[in-house]
Amino acid sequence: MIGFPHKKSEVKYCKSQITLYPPPKHQEDNKDHLIEVIKTYPLATIISVKDNEPLITHLPLIWGDGKLIGHIDIYNPQAKLLKGGNDITVLFYGPQCYISPSVYTTIQLPTWNYIRVHLKGKVTAIESKDALKQSLITMTEFLEAPEHKYILEPDNPRMDRNLDYIEMFEIEITDLEGKFKLSQDKNPKDIRAAREELLRANQESIKAFLDRVF
Repeated sequence: MIGFPHKKSEVKYCKSQITLYPPPKHQEDNKDHLIEVIKTYPLATIISVKDNEPLITHLPLIWGDGKLIGHIDIYNPQAKLLKGGNDITVLFYGPQCYISPSVYTTIQLPTWNYIRVHLKGKVTAIESKDALKQSLITMTEFLEAPEHKYILEPDNPRMDRNLDYIEMFEIEITDLEGKFKLSQDKNPKDIRAAREELLRANQESIKAFLDRVF
């Protein structure tokens, strides 16, 4: 991807480095599947710790060459921790929903299905204004896909005026783990039913929720 570092990094796709309580059937070890979650649901929860207190920010992160690139407002208190190789924890959220026993063909109890990716890494600030500008353009291009209705041009004056108020950072991933709880312990017919319910619930619940709050 344009604007991202090309140095390869070693990443552990592990079951034990990050504590999730995942039964083996819910542990997702397929690297491509984990990356797909990150690319499809790029809004991440970013967690740093200072003086035993967590600082949490929600930002889109873009995957490239085994690393993540993000941008943060310089006035965000967490910005001071996103540099110098500090440790960081990042969470990505895929689809989720309640699964009623009524969708199954066999007798079951209520449950909740979801897709999550947790990672740990080292975060470093990227000081170059040219790199920051290019990464903003690249991130916009990625997020506008596939229609690309908007293009952030390099000579955009509004972007240029804001470069001094944005910090770019890079996360080198050290541990990456996924938890895909998708009724894998059920029979094939019930697994398919749970999949259809996950799809239906996510499509319908978004409109109902927005009608209530917005």
